Amino acid sequence: MKKATALKVVAISIAALSLGLAGIVFSQQASTQPAADMSFFITSTGLGKGADLGGLAGADRHCQSLAAAAGAGKRTWHAYLSTTGTPAVNARDRVGKGPWYSFDGRLIARNVDELHTVNNINRLVALNEKGKTVNGRADKPNKHDIMTGSLPDGRASAAKEDTTCGNWTKSGEGAALLGHHDRSGLRDDDASRSWNSSHPSRGCSQDALVATGGAGLIYCFATN
Repeated sequence: MKKATALKVVAISIAALSLGLAGIVFSQQASTQPAADMSFFITSTGLGKGADLGGLAGADRHCQSLAAAAGAGKRTWHAYLSTTGTPAVNARDRVGKGPWYSFDGRLIARNVDELHTVNNINRLVALNEKGKTVNGRADKPNKHDIMTGSLPDGRASAAKEDTTCGNWTKSGEGAALLGHHDRSGLRDDDASRSWNSSHPSRGCSQDALVATGGAGLIYCFATN
């Protein structure tokens, strides 16, 4: 009788363990799909040509393509990038009105003003379109430099110097303004903690972007 009871306990334990493992597997599988309201991500990869994205149109296509591959292609996606010239284009005017949510449904910002004041962009929340964290300054390789071409308020710079790598068409000389998605830099100051306007790049090539801790990545926002 005792032996039968012990066997029964073992059987129940094995069944419970199996259900637990199944739950873990299911959870892992579910996490590969973005939340229904995902409307923000960092690109998992660049185009491989440094800051030459084919202009704003090419950058938008890159966002749309990655979103579609992740199962979020029904939305309209735009790159968070500014351009200079006449007229200049401000990144803040390209991303819709909000609110925006990450891959796993966490709030990024409720509106444009909040996006450019107090938002939830950081290494743990600002995931790529696959739901993966993007390497920060403490990781190897560091990929925290995200191309924006923007000032802290999300507008294009009026400086004479190149701040957008020729409006995202250069992969050699030039410079682009970069932000730190992990809100961390070499110093503990506003620039180092800025998600969209930390410092200029040292060039527009892929190698130049990698040299300062980047990978040619951009922010993508759903406009609808």
